[in-house]
Amino acid sequence: MKEITSVQNALVKKMILLKEKSRERKKTGLFVIEGQRELDLALKGGYVIETLCVCPEITEIDFAQADLKIKTIHISKEVFKKVAHRDTTEGVLALVESKEHSLQSSFKLKENPFILVAEAPEKPGNLGALLRTADAANLDAVLIANPKTDLYNPNIIRSSVGCIFTNKIVTGSSKELITFLNNQKIKIFCAALTASKNYVEADFTGGSAIVVGTEATGLTDEWLNNSFQNVIIPMQGEIDSMNVSVSAAILIFEAKRQRGF
Repeated sequence: MKEITSVQNALVKKMILLKEKSRERKKTGLFVIEGQRELDLALKGGYVIETLCVCPEITEIDFAQADLKIKTIHISKEVFKKVAHRDTTEGVLALVESKEHSLQSSFKLKENPFILVAEAPEKPGNLGALLRTADAANLDAVLIANPKTDLYNPNIIRSSVGCIFTNKIVTGSSKELITFLNNQKIKIFCAALTASKNYVEADFTGGSAIVVGTEATGLTDEWLNNSFQNVIIPMQGEIDSMNVSVSAAILIFEAKRQRGF
């Protein structure tokens, strides 16, 4: 089996560049995964692993014997530490092909769907947390309107604990996604401070999309003007809002309760 021990190796440099540069990820259609859990979830999600890099000094798993039919390379501990963000990812790195996430990419929904929409999420950590919540609630899809960062940003993969691979994710402009939801007769519920109903009084039992905006500015008028019903989580303290992923989780699991799950 091929072994890489130099941090100057071309593949090592390529992986570092992919982790650091969104432009490189978009140009090549590749990104880097680190960690056994993330790799397992990517495989379950149907992602294609181009190259698997294993550090025998760290991991006890013999991937060479696994029935994965994936090109596998051994790397030294020095190389692993150069590429990896964390020391606790079992000595496993992988070069992976990204997926298409547009509405045109054979996107279909089941009957009476329940969807999360995030408009222009700016912080990778927040988007990762939203994806983690979406997985926990087994949502039918996550729509990302006007994304500010590419999905395969390492911080999104890390903060989602691999749930980027378990969710059905679609990206597009607000106009495209609103048109799609309307055509599918999915009611839009906007998390907003004005003209809003207490979230426990809203009816999420039909096809529903909960829409959240940024913590700084909330949702734009484009979404608010197309809202079936604005919803609010009443605050009992001095502030008027919470972290977007926390707010989304509260709304999502109230809707799940109503829907009998």
